[in-house]
Amino acid sequence: MTEMVFGATPVRAGDPILPRWWRTLDKWSLACVLGLFAIGILLGLAASVPLAEKNNLPRFYYVQRQAVFGGMALMIMLVISMMSPRQIRRIGVMGFAAAFVLILLLPLIGEDHGKGATRWLSIAGISMQPSEFLKPGFVAMCAWFMAAAQSVGGPPGRLYSFITAMVVVILLALQPDFGQASLVLFSWLVMYFVAGAPMVLLMSVMGIAALGGFFAYGASEHFARRINGFLNPEIDPRTQIGYATKAIQDGGFFGVGVGEGSVKWSLPDAHTDFIIAVAAEEYGTVLVLAVITLYCTIVVRSLLRLLRERDPFARIAGAGLACAFGVQALINMGVAVRLLPAKGMTLPFVSYGGSSVIASGIAAGMLLALTRTRPQGELAEILRRGRG
Repeated sequence: MTEMVFGATPVRAGDPILPRWWRTLDKWSLACVLGLFAIGILLGLAASVPLAEKNNLPRFYYVQRQAVFGGMALMIMLVISMMSPRQIRRIGVMGFAAAFVLILLLPLIGEDHGKGATRWLSIAGISMQPSEFLKPGFVAMCAWFMAAAQSVGGPPGRLYSFITAMVVVILLALQPDFGQASLVLFSWLVMYFVAGAPMVLLMSVMGIAALGGFFAYGASEHFARRINGFLNPEIDPRTQIGYATKAIQDGGFFGVGVGEGSVKWSLPDAHTDFIIAVAAEEYGTVLVLAVITLYCTIVVRSLLRLLRERDPFARIAGAGLACAFGVQALINMGVAVRLLPAKGMTLPFVSYGGSSVIASGIAAGMLLALTRTRPQGELAEILRRGRG
């Protein structure tokens, strides 16, 4: 009866790790992640060729690199998905500390790659974006604080998580990287809501964030330029948004045909931030709807499985990871169709980029680990603890 209500899967003594992992894993979510990665390689075959030719490189140079990064990400994801919530918490906290230090070093040794924001570090000839790796660690850190606050005599974890969130948001905004700052703040609000925060407090934080946006508009030319471009009713056809909008319109429902699209030759970020425009032009709305369905399946299935999770850390961290994963995809696609101002945010597992793909693998591995079916204890024992 307990298993029917709470979805517990019995774990036999001496049960091998791999069979137990496979039996308790959310296989639908894993299949969706693999599907997104496959679509990313498919789109990379078209979107990255113009960039390779421009840089005098082999035609499929960036596709090969994407396959290597993706293979690494999938291996990391599978290893992390086998971990317990305690191990997830530990690697998350350590990862957060390492990424936080790297972000502090950005003003000193960071690069902007011509994007107008200092977001990248070059280490041993490899360029990386520390904020991508910060996100999963940030979720684990704040979930740990919030879960600890629910224990009798526990620390003021909610306050600690709020301070951590504000420090991270400010550091990201100073790069400036308002897209990642907004995503971090959103994931914290989701976790705080799951942890039982009052709505008044959540609304107050959102009000403070709105005031911060007004301040950033007046203080940052980079931010103001993107907001003005978004609010302008006229779309300049020579801008990235203009090219992307036209590509989506031209693609229609079934697309113009594989390899027949032209937007990849005009958009400098066709293989990264605007990869969905390439998908819409060559494969049509059909593929775009398929991509949206894959993301929605991961988010919805993860949240439904977390509903029966009684470990506070797993429940809070899992909700933060799932919602951040889905909202990042929503932001990327929203920018391409001009529902949101340009953010410079990748599409998880689909866009080209080593930092993005590997960080997505880490986050997906943590989410798969936290949504695995675990024994939840006997109902009588839970009621006895509640009375105690």
